Amino acid sequence: MIPNKSKLLSVVIPVYKGAKTIAHLVETLQAELKQYDFEIILVNDGSPDDSEKVCKTLAAENSNLKFYSLRKNFGEFNAVMCGLNHVEGKYAVIIDDDFQNPPSEIIKLVEKAETENFDVVYSFYAEKKHHFFRNFGSWLVNRLTTSLLQKPADLYLSSFKLINFEVVQEIIKYRGPYPYIDALIFRVTNNVGKIQVQHNARMEGESNYTIKKLITLFMTILFGYSILPVRIILSLGIFSLVLSILLILLYICRVIPDWGIAIFIFFGGVQLTSLGIIGEYVSKAFLSQNQTPQYIEK
Repeated sequence: MIPNKSKLLSVVIPVYKGAKTIAHLVETLQAELKQYDFEIILVNDGSPDDSEKVCKTLAAENSNLKFYSLRKNFGEFNAVMCGLNHVEGKYAVIIDDDFQNPPSEIIKLVEKAETENFDVVYSFYAEKKHHFFRNFGSWLVNRLTTSLLQKPADLYLSSFKLINFEVVQEIIKYRGPYPYIDALIFRVTNNVGKIQVQHNARMEGESNYTIKKLITLFMTILFGYSILPVRIILSLGIFSLVLSILLILLYICRVIPDWGIAIFIFFGGVQLTSLGIIGEYVSKAFLSQNQTPQYIEK
């Protein structure tokens, strides 16, 4: 896709149970971003309320608004991927439909990207207005992604972020069923900035962030974008082999009276090492199937 050279912004909004807030959000976006040439992309993620009806009305009333509706609830990242596949602006900004991120703060992200030439700009908050469980879940995810994605430890992976068009085009090459936007970003670029923005309490309803979704996200990151589990198995196997050889040497030197445990650890180590080696081959095939790029031209 070639970007629309006159269009600066594409605001992508995944909509789920947003019937009571999305109209006000669109109205506010139109007012706050009126100095820009921009578009709004709404993606209804199989919402059980009247979100689809409201979004259809908004699309009819706003010439710069695109609306797409998914046939069922695929999840936030999948809905965002749908939106990213239709952006035309120089920058895509992802924002939730719950008004916790004021639309006026989009301007800060744009100015940060424009002045410092970042590919991606993440938002962060002086004080988050999330429920304690969501804050805890976000902390866990950030610790995990710091290790697995090699992201800066002080970078908070907020859902409210800006991505330039070139990076978006690389992200949407992923066609698998389990997209994780931040992992796809960090396999494309490390030219990432951050800026503090305001964070408000939810305008309506309760967060859809649940233990099930947290576990699902953990599994997606760990097994969808990392071969760490395989490496752990291989490392344990090698450690067991080295330990068993050490125990056998100690038995030969008559430091320990029995070598049975050494043999047990040895064969366990052989099994774990074998699984690890097989896993390494499978992992390479997995990374190829997962469309991990060989290189990316800027």
